[in-house]
Amino acid sequence: MIVLRDIYYVRLGTRDLDAAQRFATAVVGLQAVDKTADRLYLKSDARHHSVCYFLGDPAEQVIAFELKDWTALAPALEQLESAGVPCGPGSREEALDRHVESFVWFHDPTGNRIELVARPHDAGVRYFGSRDAGIQGFGHVGICSTDPVRDEKFWLTHFNAMVSDWIGPCPLLRVNPRHHQMALFATDHKGIQHINFQVAEIDDVMRSYYHMQKHGVKVVFGPGRHATSGGIFLYFEGHDGMIFEYSNSDRKIIESPEDHRPRQFPLDASSFCVWGATPDIAEFKE
Repeated sequence: MIVLRDIYYVRLGTRDLDAAQRFATAVVGLQAVDKTADRLYLKSDARHHSVCYFLGDPAEQVIAFELKDWTALAPALEQLESAGVPCGPGSREEALDRHVESFVWFHDPTGNRIELVARPHDAGVRYFGSRDAGIQGFGHVGICSTDPVRDEKFWLTHFNAMVSDWIGPCPLLRVNPRHHQMALFATDHKGIQHINFQVAEIDDVMRSYYHMQKHGVKVVFGPGRHATSGGIFLYFEGHDGMIFEYSNSDRKIIESPEDHRPRQFPLDASSFCVWGATPDIAEFKE
């Protein structure tokens, strides 16, 4: 069993680093901490970065998780290799690019590239957002899956992942007491379906809603409240079509997560929003 501590960063390909920086800072409220000719690093909390844009194909995207035991990287690679999972070690140069001491990579059954990192770097300077979006930190990602049932089994077999709830066949998975760090959504392609940042309170969600309207940013869902986590949310379309989400709930399951009973919700709009908001997001529809 490979034990994960938390989701750690995403890496996103883009043809236009300048446009990515403008949107990530002026709209999302992330802090640009480093930029080179082909890299842009953005932070949302105490870690060195939560998002790295790299010059390349926007379809190339990476999700990273931190190992709970940093000495378990080699055993994790051995387990994946023995199970026939496409995987390999990261080079020293690649680790420097990611601001971690070491990492391994693998592909999930859909083909998503996932990285497992050991001793990721924290920042010596605190996060200071480029606008007051109320961001508290990196929350979770939606992951595209060509077969959510198959991919759920993959995560539950090889990792310490647990199901918090289902919406239709799509599981919301956690590796720590927070409600979820990833959600698998049915698609016909690989990739990141959405990126979530946690904000402090409902006022932050609503301020951002009016900020999006003022600046002509497309809101694709919300404001609303999730039936699963109970969070107040807002989804909006960003650079290269990536969907971003703010939510104000990182609800813990219970003191004993192993005793939690996952709930089954139908795949309809009411399962995503108890207020009645209708999503303009393909993966949230039947």
